[in-house]
Amino acid sequence: MQVAVVGSGYVGLVAGACLADLGHDVVVVDNDQAKLAALNRGEVPIHENFLPELLHRHRGTRLKFSDDLESAVRASSAIFVAVGTPPTEQGEADLSYVESVARGIAGAIDGYKVVVEKSTVPVYTCDWVRRIIQRNGAETDGFDVASNPEFLREGTAVTDFLYPDRIVIGADTDRCARVLREIYAPLADGSYYDRPDAIPRPDRAMIPPPLIVTSAKSAELIKHASNAFLAMKISFINAVASICESVGANVQQVCQGIGTDSRIGQRFLNPGIGYGGSCFPKDLMAFRAVARECGYDFRLLDEVMRINEDQRQRFIRKVRSALWTLRGKKLGVLGLAFKGGTDDIRESPAILLIQSLQQEGCQISAYDPAAHDRAREALNSGITFAESAYEAAHDADALLILTEWEEFAVLDLKRLREELKYPIIIDGRNLYDPDVMAAHGFTYYSVGRPASSPEPQPVPTPERPARKNAKL
Repeated sequence: MQVAVVGSGYVGLVAGACLADLGHDVVVVDNDQAKLAALNRGEVPIHENFLPELLHRHRGTRLKFSDDLESAVRASSAIFVAVGTPPTEQGEADLSYVESVARGIAGAIDGYKVVVEKSTVPVYTCDWVRRIIQRNGAETDGFDVASNPEFLREGTAVTDFLYPDRIVIGADTDRCARVLREIYAPLADGSYYDRPDAIPRPDRAMIPPPLIVTSAKSAELIKHASNAFLAMKISFINAVASICESVGANVQQVCQGIGTDSRIGQRFLNPGIGYGGSCFPKDLMAFRAVARECGYDFRLLDEVMRINEDQRQRFIRKVRSALWTLRGKKLGVLGLAFKGGTDDIRESPAILLIQSLQQEGCQISAYDPAAHDRAREALNSGITFAESAYEAAHDADALLILTEWEEFAVLDLKRLREELKYPIIIDGRNLYDPDVMAAHGFTYYSVGRPASSPEPQPVPTPERPARKNAKL
């Protein structure tokens, strides 16, 4: 099928590359000439596993890039809208880009088209897109508008698209649903997974994935409700971690105990410094705004956001308790992206913590495997960007772990201890076992677990000689 994807951002580029890998002919449309030129040269603008392989595999054949929306619409049976929906000052989603695309699509419709919301949008957006297209001259029976929410995690977006937990199609007519069923048929019937060149299957993938057909409004709500629930799980376990610290319990043991309950599950029960990124903060505010507009005061979402913000302040207090005063301290920082596997720093807890520590007078030496360039744009010149974890730790008063990159969990602890001025590690991602860290000579602080430190050496006394083999 010929498909257009409007927007070459995170969702649009991944969706376009994956739809091409399913066998469709895809044109990705954007008005950013610099970005289009880079994509046509084969450059990959985001750090995402398997995306370079797909772009190399399909660029110039099944996957093309253009600034001509009208031609793309005329040539395509389905048009996926994947433009940005940033939050307004009131927390609502700014849908001006979606409206602009809808007007552009209206003038190009020359036969039956399915316009597909792929961006995360509030309920009723399908209705408004349909109304805008009609107002701009399109015949009512010449198009349908559907909602097809994305459930992509940065760092694993390609495998999330090709091996989804579910495919949600929000269509209000059978004709519209048939088009989307055809687009996703290689996944829903399992034929994609039989191909020798298919992207490797991740753990726990359900093959084939369930395809769920709902109304457009239900699909719009599914996306916001899903992200709100996942953010709630993160804030819940962070609140539990705070209680664990107060009573001396171990939150990982608590997580194991509640996560093995099949009704709860272990995923997203990972205490840390809070959620971030381009989705959860924005989507929670937008979902809250939708609820208020409908006359419902969704106070649970307020508390989820409050706990998330408080978690960063708790971490700052943890750093202060480890070092007493912060002014003039040199801190090594591991991690700048909001999560491992991506270079995205939007709403990154690591960036927000670094900015707070700089205001306290700390000197920062930071390392991230992918997010250096983006972080330079967000942070002032007072930060040093290291080329390795060990360089970031060199001569530091303490080392902070702020992003859960896999390489941070397998560091050479002996070398790390030699690099640090003082063997103090404050781990915001619980990457290490406290007992192991103490055995390697570290004073180690984590989230929701008791602090650990090397056992103090016994003080020599007449009854207890300092030398192991001393004679009495």
